[in-house]
Amino acid sequence: MLKLASDPKNVARVESFVEHLVDKYGISPDVYGNILISLTEAVTNAIIHGNDNDETKTVQVRLKKQKDTLAFLISDEGRGFDFDNLPDPTAPENLLKLGGRGVFLMRQLSDDVIFYNNGSTVEICFRI
Repeated sequence: MLKLASDPKNVARVESFVEHLVDKYGISPDVYGNILISLTEAVTNAIIHGNDNDETKTVQVRLKKQKDTLAFLISDEGRGFDFDNLPDPTAPENLLKLGGRGVFLMRQLSDDVIFYNNGSTVEICFRI
């Protein structure tokens, strides 16, 4: 498990967490990149949107290993969000906006994305 204070600088710690899993589970370079981008997006969202950059609050990243799947659970201490009604980042009116692509990227790069606790926990699954 990785436990981070809600400081955007701590997002950098995700990379070493994922690198540790590469050898342990024989993760291919393509899947490694997808995991790294997805977890970075999820942790960034948890810190900024979930915990409002409040360093007294933490973000937890837990790993569940199932047969041929790695499932990552990223949890913050926020109230959650309406994950079913997010703006489409590919819509013309959203293409130039700076944010709003994290959940879209997670869904594109992983095999499954499931939200729990009103969106304050996200599970991202990758077949390995």
